[in-house]
Amino acid sequence: MEEKQNLCKAAIGGVYKVCGMELPRATKMRLTALGLTAGTQIKVLNNKRSGSVIFHVRGTRLAVGRKIAERIYIG
Repeated sequence: MEEKQNLCKAAIGGVYKVCGMELPRATKMRLTALGLTAGTQIKVLNNKRSGSVIFHVRGTRLAVGRKIAERIYIG
């Protein structure tokens, strides 16, 4: 079984599929409402060591903090 890769480890310009999220219910529901669901394709636009991770999902740019990005799993 392969190890889960989180959004913090994604390469800039990389295209990934969301595999799942382990977040508090309210945060998960908010991201789901914004279109971030399992199976959705995302493209990472910016991922600096400190600060937020910015990615493109369903025609929209989203930015999430590092703590949230650590709990979003991609493949």
